[in-house]
Amino acid sequence: MSVWQRISDIGHSVGEGLSLTMGRFGAKSTPPEKSTVFTIAMIALGAKMAKADGMVTDDEVVAFSQVFHVPEKDRAAVNRVFNQAKQDVAGYEIYAEQVVKLFGKKSHVLESVVDGLFHIAKADNVLHPEELVFLERVSAIFGFEGADWFRIRAHHVQVKDDPFEILGLAPDATPASIKKHYRQLVKELHPDIQIAAGVPKEMVRLATERLARINAAYTELEGMGVVK
Repeated sequence: MSVWQRISDIGHSVGEGLSLTMGRFGAKSTPPEKSTVFTIAMIALGAKMAKADGMVTDDEVVAFSQVFHVPEKDRAAVNRVFNQAKQDVAGYEIYAEQVVKLFGKKSHVLESVVDGLFHIAKADNVLHPEELVFLERVSAIFGFEGADWFRIRAHHVQVKDDPFEILGLAPDATPASIKKHYRQLVKELHPDIQIAAGVPKEMVRLATERLARINAAYTELEGMGVVK
């Protein structure tokens, strides 16, 4: 039985919140990225991301299906959960916190989740202020605040073409700290690491694009003589 099929019971639940239903699942022997708790949380966060600006568009629904690929035979069960979650934005923090419990704060998997949520938010070609607030709050729950948030945002929102911001570093960072931070990012975002973690294909693609921007930013700093 697939993880998608196991959530079909939720779609038939009457008068019960999704967050309460999540408590039924999550065997310790199941890898976090393959657990039902993770799957439910991703559906809920994706639906509530789409609802953050007040209206769920068809483009956002398509973007969700791109980030979280669902087999055709399981689509009806997933749609029931998605439709229940998209009724309002309230409660999204609960799902974000559940994911943190599975992976720990600042996990590369969590950063890929934020990338996926950005993909949904931008699907209608408009990044609404309320969507950005939602994304920043989820990122904070995941442990990505301050420079980390600005780095993630810089991959999706062209605020300014600043290599330090793209890398998530202060302009006065030392060459040694820049190199160390860069190598850690490259290690975490490598496609093989993402695939091994069970990250969906679309998230792997987004992480690969993010890695390309990070490499370009580091190359720019090399060209400026900041690192050698």
